[in-house]
Amino acid sequence: MAGVNRGMSAAIVSSSRPVTLLGGGELEPEDLELALRHAPGLVAADGGAAAALRAGRMPDAVIGDMDSLSPEARARIPAERLHRIAEQETTDFDKCLRSVAAPALICVGFTGARRDHELAALSALVRHPRRRALVLSPRDVIFHAGRTLALDLPAGSRLSLFPMAAIRGRSSGLEWPLAGLDLAPWGRIGTSNRVTGPVRLSFDGDGMLAVLPRAALERVLQSWGVA
Repeated sequence: MAGVNRGMSAAIVSSSRPVTLLGGGELEPEDLELALRHAPGLVAADGGAAAALRAGRMPDAVIGDMDSLSPEARARIPAERLHRIAEQETTDFDKCLRSVAAPALICVGFTGARRDHELAALSALVRHPRRRALVLSPRDVIFHAGRTLALDLPAGSRLSLFPMAAIRGRSSGLEWPLAGLDLAPWGRIGTSNRVTGPVRLSFDGDGMLAVLPRAALERVLQSWGVA
């Protein structure tokens, strides 16, 4: 970690390397270890601090409204690492996305526990379309595709696209092309497509989530230039 920002800028934590963001949802030890191999900095979203401590890790920072941070966890973490953002209009995940400046964020512990929390996390990915952040789950990696996306994936790989807004796109390298399709969460979606070659996607706006197998994690990071 490059350090914790004490100034008045929006970034609470700044790092020149990718950062792991840990939530309070379901967490397998191998998920955290995998994330930390690629993103060695560790920031906890509120109650995710307890998960970090259980895993034997001291978070570099804890960010959130602190309504889920237990007294036991609070007592073990140095006060200067606790950063309370009191507003209740956004989730702790959203607070972290806007408060951590890093080349990429690998987010674990944000799926599996409560579906409303999981959906809120996916919504936050779209709310911050320029943030390179992916949610790592036991089966998938999920991230905002951006306006353009280039990935080299094995032929036959699953690649699902889920629009969070009305959007049109173009594609190459997919069994079912996107050209000419109007996509929307209330209409046509793009789940369970298959890769046929180098994938090149472009969209006319923000709001498209990409869902790939967990094994594609490193390929996604490579596409962002941070692997």
